[in-house]
Amino acid sequence: MEKITENKNDKQIMDIKELAEYLGIGKSTIYNLIRQKKIPASKIGKQYRFSKDVVDSWLKDKVITKKEPATK
Repeated sequence: MEKITENKNDKQIMDIKELAEYLGIGKSTIYNLIRQKKIPASKIGKQYRFSKDVVDSWLKDKVITKKEPATK
């Protein structure tokens, strides 16, 4: 029987700690982004949750070094 291991980056819903690890930033930075409404977050009770797909899309929208269109 094949053993299936779950990669942490495959998780679709993340908490603050998991998001901090995923983005490589501190938890306090994430809390600041939430307070400033700069990061997409869902609040369930007193806890925040983050959809990996939504965070990935948000990251793509925040790219500041885009390729310039080729000119002839």
